[in-house]
Amino acid sequence: MAIIKDLKKGTFVRINNEYYTIVDYAHIKMGRGGAVQRVKMKSVKTGAVTENTYNPDENIEIVKVNEKPMQYLYKEGGFYYFMDPTTYEQTPLAEVIIKDTLKYLKEQMTILVLMADEEILGVRLQNSCELKIIETEPPLKSARISGGLKPAKLETGAIVQVPLFVEAGEVIKIDTRTDEYISRVQ
Repeated sequence: MAIIKDLKKGTFVRINNEYYTIVDYAHIKMGRGGAVQRVKMKSVKTGAVTENTYNPDENIEIVKVNEKPMQYLYKEGGFYYFMDPTTYEQTPLAEVIIKDTLKYLKEQMTILVLMADEEILGVRLQNSCELKIIETEPPLKSARISGGLKPAKLETGAIVQVPLFVEAGEVIKIDTRTDEYISRVQ
């Protein structure tokens, strides 16, 4: 148990035997009354976002999350199949659980599956990934390393901003947390 004011974005909590992840929170000071903590939470099971108001000193159950590396294999129907590299056991995950990572997910990629009490709460990508550009504007002759940016479509369908000198067909490294271009991969 922890108090509400100690919550952080991305923390998993359990309320009435349901798991939620903290999407956003704000400490709000009312005029004459006491302060409150407004918390936006996303249900792990349904993906629905709810907003609740709590007293900053209220207790809430924070869930201890274990990370397990798994390899993405394929998609079938509404499920994405992952394999445990040590046991070769395959686990199907519903799209609602991995929705936030789909724009960078490709076959054979290793991700971290977040678990608590043998229940899967979500997934997290590595901090960076390497993907091929399939479509972008041709590079400008006057483009410099520190020049502007242009949109580029990646092999997973994600669109990111890349420097003007980058060409279609190149493999680039992207920060999956910020969606920012890091470098070209040689």
